[in-house]
Amino acid sequence: MIAICGLDCEKCDAYIATKNDDQALREKTAKLWSELNNAPIQPEHINCDGCRMNGRKTVFCDRLCPVRQCALSKGIETCGDCPEKDTCPKVCAIWQHNPKAKENLKS
Repeated sequence: MIAICGLDCEKCDAYIATKNDDQALREKTAKLWSELNNAPIQPEHINCDGCRMNGRKTVFCDRLCPVRQCALSKGIETCGDCPEKDTCPKVCAIWQHNPKAKENLKS
């Protein structure tokens, strides 16, 4: 359940809320993400089966994530497969704050 960028989907509140059908966690996550992103995110938007899995995704992960869109356009499975990964500003910004994500792609 490793995302294209290397983040662990199993640790994401949207994924956890979806898998456990946890409405309280959906509501908490929607409130937090709305505040963090200054966007109207509703609990019904908090459904995700994982970045690289078929099925539901949050609006951000499905259509807005620049890393996911880049990988899909290049036809690569993860950023770990990209020759530009070490200089890519999109994924390096994630790895800077989440070094474990980069390690996840080396496994």
